[in-house]
Amino acid sequence: MTDRTLAVPRPSIIIDGVHKKFTLNHAFSLKDTFVSWIRGRRLTSTFEALRGVDVVINEGESVAILGLNGSGKSTLLKLISGVMQPDGGEVLTRGRVAGLIEVGAGFHPELSGRENVYLNAAILGMTRREIDERYDEIVAFSEIEEFIDQEVKHYSSGMFMRLAFSVAIHVELDVLLVDEILSVGDAPFREKCRLKFQDLIADSKTLVVVSHDMEMVRELCARGIVISKGEVVYDGPVEGAISLVGR
Repeated sequence: MTDRTLAVPRPSIIIDGVHKKFTLNHAFSLKDTFVSWIRGRRLTSTFEALRGVDVVINEGESVAILGLNGSGKSTLLKLISGVMQPDGGEVLTRGRVAGLIEVGAGFHPELSGRENVYLNAAILGMTRREIDERYDEIVAFSEIEEFIDQEVKHYSSGMFMRLAFSVAIHVELDVLLVDEILSVGDAPFREKCRLKFQDLIADSKTLVVVSHDMEMVRELCARGIVISKGEVVYDGPVEGAISLVGR
């Protein structure tokens, strides 16, 4: 009789009791401001975007985070990426995390496409050697080879998006975070990106997606997490999450 050792899942992401609060500044007239100052009242209010969220995502899982606008899903993705820090609880990640959250956030308009490839890839954690090895692949995927030495301030929004997306998706990553990124770009490029996502899933990378495109969610993700008013209200098979959001 042969002993079989079952592989124990290793967490890629641990979200433990996470809270996140934002201060809202409202527009008031000079009179309102003066009156509030006289009375000692504050003109700001707070909004609790996440309330005690607990989630564990294991290596190789493909997970959709769903919910209505303002539910807290994009905030959660930014906390996982490290763009924001929680006000309470903690977020732990394993390996290199790449976030397609604000595509091209590290691009400099005065630099050429070539220079921005190196700059943005370095911001995303790639070494110079890794960038050199992947440079041709990055540019070919973006399909803007003939414009690569132009300053990106002269790029169309579509060209900019292609290059920024191509850099991010070619990072040597363990976890990929995607926030509504395929809502821009033409259909052939979106299809190419979708196939790239499938390659990453086949390579056992961890994928976390925030999207309103239920067909893409259904195709890419096996598990769905629904957030409502900052709290997790469902965590299970993706079809159940899609049904809950669609009600």
